[in-house]
Amino acid sequence: MDGNKRELHFVFMNYDPEYERLRSNRTKKGENELDLYLSRKHDELLAKNLQPGSYTKTLSLVIVDGFAVEITNEQADVLRASKEVRIVEKNQELA
Repeated sequence: MDGNKRELHFVFMNYDPEYERLRSNRTKKGENELDLYLSRKHDELLAKNLQPGSYTKTLSLVIVDGFAVEITNEQADVLRASKEVRIVEKNQELA
């Protein structure tokens, strides 16, 4: 298997009290603040752990504090070792 092949992975974050606080605010402003907070948080995690241009974040998941990113298996292992990350799973397409 080619270790440099980028595939879609889902990254789920550890408990974050700020995420929980923002998520409890059900107003439109609260939703916008949560979206911005998670996008920035996920982008910072990727920038801190992976080389620029070596990955493509496709979306942030608000309901579970996670995101989808196209990365190699080696990059997935790097993210798994991060203290902020709970789990990294490769996307499994169902036939």
